[in-house]
Amino acid sequence: MKRRQTAEHGRLMASENREADWKNWGPYLSERAWGTVREDYSADGTAWEFFPHDHARSRTYRWNEDGLGGFSNRHQNICLGVALWNGVDPILKERLFGLTGNQGNHGEDVKEYYYYLDSTPTHSYAKMLYKYPQVEYPYARLEQENRERGRLAPEFELVDALGEVFKQGRYFDVFIEYAKDDQEDILCRISAVNRGPDAAPIHILPQTWYRNDWSWGYDRKRSQFAVLDGPREQVVGASTRHRHLGNRWWYVDVADRPGTQLLFTENDTNKERLWGIPNETPYVKDGFHEAVVYGRMDKVNPAQVGSKAAAHFQAMVQPGETFTVRVRFTNQAMDDPFGEFDAIFARRIGEADEFYAAVQNPAIDEDRRLVQRQAFAGLLWTKQLFHYSIDLWLNGDPAGPPPPEQRKYGRNAEWSHLYNFDVLSVPDKWEYPWYAAWDLAFHMPPMAMIDPEWAKRQLILLLREWYMHPNGQIPAYEWAFSDVNPPVHAWAAWRVYKIARNATGVADTDFLEKVFQKLLLNFTWWVNRKDNEGRNVFQGGFLGLDNIGVFDRNAPLPTGGHLEQADGTAWMGMFCLNMLAMALELARTRPAYEDVATKFFEHFIYIANAINSSMDEGGLWSEGDGFYYDSIHLPSGEEYPLKIRSFVGLIPLYAVETLEPELLNMLPRFRQRMEWFIKYRPNLVSRIASLTTPGQGGRLLLSLLNREQLTRVLQRMLDPQQFLSDYGLRSVSKEHEHNPYMLSVNGQTHVVRYEPAESSSGLFGGNSNWRGPIWFPVNYLIVESLQKYHHYYGSTLQVDMPAGSDRRATLDEVAADLSRRLTSIFLRDKQGWRAFNGGVELFQQDSHWRDYILFYEYFNGDNGAGIGASHQTGWTALVAKLIQQSGGRD
Repeated sequence: MKRRQTAEHGRLMASENREADWKNWGPYLSERAWGTVREDYSADGTAWEFFPHDHARSRTYRWNEDGLGGFSNRHQNICLGVALWNGVDPILKERLFGLTGNQGNHGEDVKEYYYYLDSTPTHSYAKMLYKYPQVEYPYARLEQENRERGRLAPEFELVDALGEVFKQGRYFDVFIEYAKDDQEDILCRISAVNRGPDAAPIHILPQTWYRNDWSWGYDRKRSQFAVLDGPREQVVGASTRHRHLGNRWWYVDVADRPGTQLLFTENDTNKERLWGIPNETPYVKDGFHEAVVYGRMDKVNPAQVGSKAAAHFQAMVQPGETFTVRVRFTNQAMDDPFGEFDAIFARRIGEADEFYAAVQNPAIDEDRRLVQRQAFAGLLWTKQLFHYSIDLWLNGDPAGPPPPEQRKYGRNAEWSHLYNFDVLSVPDKWEYPWYAAWDLAFHMPPMAMIDPEWAKRQLILLLREWYMHPNGQIPAYEWAFSDVNPPVHAWAAWRVYKIARNATGVADTDFLEKVFQKLLLNFTWWVNRKDNEGRNVFQGGFLGLDNIGVFDRNAPLPTGGHLEQADGTAWMGMFCLNMLAMALELARTRPAYEDVATKFFEHFIYIANAINSSMDEGGLWSEGDGFYYDSIHLPSGEEYPLKIRSFVGLIPLYAVETLEPELLNMLPRFRQRMEWFIKYRPNLVSRIASLTTPGQGGRLLLSLLNREQLTRVLQRMLDPQQFLSDYGLRSVSKEHEHNPYMLSVNGQTHVVRYEPAESSSGLFGGNSNWRGPIWFPVNYLIVESLQKYHHYYGSTLQVDMPAGSDRRATLDEVAADLSRRLTSIFLRDKQGWRAFNGGVELFQQDSHWRDYILFYEYFNGDNGAGIGASHQTGWTALVAKLIQQSGGRD
């Protein structure tokens, strides 16, 4: 790799070249496998209720495992994880707790404090932190308080229930670290630090277990661990043999804890507890819970054999002291597995530091480095095995009862071809423990900064025939694969290609061509399915923006007719330009791509002409308001705009690309066709920014907005009373706070009001809000688009920044200003506070909290506080890219 020769870069190169498999083991367990669509075999699709948290400790998962700080191989045959008990909890802590979509007053929400602190791309080193209270965990109170609160009330959080406990430090900081001495040699170190004023007990159980693949009727033999042979004073453990992985040894250091017990049970469902059915074996999945919490040693196997094994450590930890457990899982029998243990950790930590020193911009300060490195850590920890066969899921397993007949006509029934069994980057391993197409696309540009090969493979994976529908649709997410996400896959592929080329010095045109060919199918699907009248004005449904519209845009309109969407049309304009850019790049060495580049050039012109027609002519541009709006087309033929000032009207800014004179000179056939089109289709090109007047550097500009439209939209976008916040751009204009948009249909009044934080609407479960908060991915695309506009206009176009001020700024300066606002969400301000932590003094001031970063799903439009999923590092990790390109500028 160009300019970079660290040990970790060497491992990445060896993995890419298939000389070694350093990524076989990683943090691939979900944080929550219960309550998922995959585990739902109900007749009516009630996933949360069919497999609740209360079942998770006792019930075997069909598709994939979860665990606290979990590690596994990519096929999740064998898992490693940690269980904890503080002596008073009613449940052994083996997984994170949270409320279901029906329990929370704003939908599902994890109610734990944990942080991903570090990881290398190969997971040769990885570190996370879990904060474990020393008092009884308030499961029932969290559920009750949130159930009783309405949508207008804030969520009841763990810090609300245990505020004094955390303030007094009555909790353990449990650090879970992994280091690899080799590809198949995994070291784990668990360190529990007592932050409280008094001595406190803790039980730590490092665990290893097999994913259950033997209970479903496919004649697979149960795999088990057995206690190590022979007397050992300082090391205990177990060994096993797997049909694919071969021999494995699990060693536990008990040099200072000679009384440590080894526990064994089976990863089988406790049918007796759940359904009153006799168990085939007395040793079932919740055996460790029964043994540790209730002292029922008859629930673990005295023969010390089973598909689950754990070592039970107990300690009374003094204030400020640390209790450490050391474990090693390897494919080699060892006489002294812990002799070099700490030295291996020290070496891998040093190599992680060396890797990030090579990656991070040397101009950025320490606080930015901290935020960026934790953003990368979150990206790397937020991977999981996603296992799902729609055919098997719909029809059931041989050993299971046949699923209800109505399931064959319900959720995802039209995706029977889909078979997923891959490690994927997911949005949030607790709240969204499944891949989502547009989330994954946003994950990959920052991922490409540290692991270009992973980024490319992930983008290719969603286009493979066992993911993509035969009709060309990319699967959205497991709750509804047929939902329509914004078509950003082409954008992500183009960005990853360029980031990887800059990092490695290699233009991977094979990757570009591979994704381009499949994206042709996806583009065709969009054109055939989402352009109702063949006028190049598109629909698309909610398009990932959940409740941004006055109606549920994914459902039939209460008015009848259909909705023509400014954002759907703009996304397709952007899709066209992304495909054009890729085709032109490929045409440099493959002349046949000049023709297909011409196709996307012309299609973009048609889309631009359609969206920019006046609303009286069926377009979506309001000349009077200087803004884009959705428009309802009624069955009667009548049309009227929905004049909500939202991000829907800003998304047309994304459809922008410059054409370099050097490239046009290289591709004479494309240039000739473009010039012909400009000359003989003047009615179509008249609404395009500038195809005849060269801008800065002789470039030409393709954009949905001409110069006048651009300045008018920016005037609204950069107005602090409308979209511009101190922390980025709001999803709905603040003017709707006191002047809500209202529409009466069939005696019912529909209202869109500016709401800067949680949603008062129940649309899409109510767990996200696009009616005011700041969302990182759409903001990031605005920053990038402004940089492209500046590439053409340069200093010839300046605007007030902010609107109404006397400060003039180029569009590049506006982009830098927005980037600064977005990154300030995570950086310390002059008082040392970080906006995402809101007004919680514990998080802002306590030295054991204030420098741990959470990358929330979205942020309060007024004060930048984090809202929604707390670990959506996927797209919020785009802050790492903004920090890198800022060079530390304030």
